[in-house]
Amino acid sequence: MSNWQALERELEHWRAAGRTAELWWRDDDAADAGPELDRLLALHRETAMPLALAVVPARATSALAGRLAAEPDVDLLQHGYAHVNHAMPGEGKKIELGLHRPAMIVLGELGTGWLALERLFGNRPLSVMVPPWNRIAPVLVPTLPEIGFTGLSTFGARARAQPVRGLRQVNTHVDLIDWKGERGFAGEEACLAVLVTSLARSRTDSGEPVGLLSHHLAMDGRAWDFLRSFWERTRTMSGLRVRPAHELFAAKNSEGGEARA
Repeated sequence: MSNWQALERELEHWRAAGRTAELWWRDDDAADAGPELDRLLALHRETAMPLALAVVPARATSALAGRLAAEPDVDLLQHGYAHVNHAMPGEGKKIELGLHRPAMIVLGELGTGWLALERLFGNRPLSVMVPPWNRIAPVLVPTLPEIGFTGLSTFGARARAQPVRGLRQVNTHVDLIDWKGERGFAGEEACLAVLVTSLARSRTDSGEPVGLLSHHLAMDGRAWDFLRSFWERTRTMSGLRVRPAHELFAAKNSEGGEARA
């Protein structure tokens, strides 16, 4: 059985239970206008799939703001501050929002980043933090609502929908890039296998929306081809609904949070 067939079989389980699986799309590392971003936005329009774009505040340009002004239905999220690694040499895993600097400096940067996004995009950005490299020190998570964030998005199965009061977590699960290998496309079979596993976990355990993660600046031709075919094929699958980020993170309001934007 192919992994496309496995996906159809998993959706049969959802339909049999009278439920609809939820999928969403996040793309990371936006900072400037360019041909890769144009390609991403064209795919978003052609497939009519809702897109959430994680923007790096310290690198975001007026050209990016101008380009996205023509795409008002794209959700904007805050991607850390400068996407700079502060891990010590030899630590291996990169991290910007860690404990290598005083917490007040890290949080101060995030606040500065939010102001930068406001200057460029007005009230468009959602108050959702997407940590660079999908990593944030656990002790910093409770401070996010204190500085105005109502959402958090990392990678992998979340422990709970609301890690702290006033903060809604909606993660991604399927990364199109094989970062540990040749940093090319992870492969159709591998991506679909992770998707099916994540959907099954959501159905039987967490009820968590499943996120597809793309990186428009890093994708090769095979990744672009898969992304297009994936959205074209899944858009007609029953038992599956692709939701925009602003809807998924709005659920936080019913859990005691209040959106900043």
